[in-house]
Parts: sequence; C-alpha cells; structure tokens
Amino acid sequence: MFRKWQYLKKNSKGFTLIELMIVVAIIAILAAIAIPQYKKFQAKAKASEAKTNLGSIATAEEAYKAENDKYIACAKQPSSAPTAKTNFDESNASFAKIGFAPAGKVRYAYQVNSSDLNNKFHANAVSAVPELQSAGLNAFHMNQDRVLKSGG
Repeated sequence: MFRKWQYLKKNSKGFTLIELMIVVAIIAILAAIAIPQYKKFQAKAKASEAKTNLGSIATAEEAYKAENDKYIACAKQPSSAPTAKTNFDESNASFAKIGFAPAGKVRYAYQVNSSDLNNKFHANAVSAVPELQSAGLNAFHMNQDRVLKSGG
C-alpha cells in the first residue's frame, strides 16, 4: 500500500484541490489589500487636476494684477459642483479676463473671491464626484501667497 502511494505521488501530475484552494485564497487576500489602495491612488491622481488648475488661476490672477493693480473675482464655473467630468464654459467673462481656460472637461467647479480692500484673492475648487468626496479630496483652496489647503 505504501509503495503504491509513493508510486502514485511520484507519477502524478497536476495540483490537488487543497493546493488550488490555497492559491485562490492568497490571490483573494492580495486583491482585498490592493483594490482599496488602487482606488486611493486614482482619487489622488484625479485631485491633481484641482491643484494644477488653482496654480494656473493664481498665476493668471497675478498677471491680471500686474496690469490692473487689483485681483478680479470670478464667478463659480461650472455653476454647480460636478458629479462627473463636466465642460468648463470658456466664455465665462471673468475667467476669460484673466486668461484661464482649462483643457478638456473638469471634475471641479472653480471660483475666485477677491478683496480690493486688502488686495487679496482666494481661489476655490469644489467637486461632488463620489470617489473624490469619499477620499476627502473634494475641496481645495489657494490664496495670493499660493498656500494650498484641502478640505471643506
């Protein structure tokens, strides 16, 4: 009996059911760890749009101030926080004055508040995209000193 078992073990090809189940369990554990990390990475990549565009708005505001000795306020564009990629209205008068027009569709609504009294501006980016909200990356703010803050 023992020799027969050794012979079968030596000449058998393939995997046992237990071995296959262990491999499947290992893959499931790795997927359970990797998928949430991948979603966080994706959300951070999407949030880079807001950071880049706020930097562009700050540069455009500084250029406008250099010519006109004041910052300009810009109405929210798109008019509500997008829940998906949305077109940016490039004909928006105040954003057109400072020369800001993002390429393609946007995930954030942009707005600039300015104060003539103390010559400052505050640019905001707000999104309602679900994966950005769940990651806490739905709002960013930048001032004339280019200090970037995240959160509501």
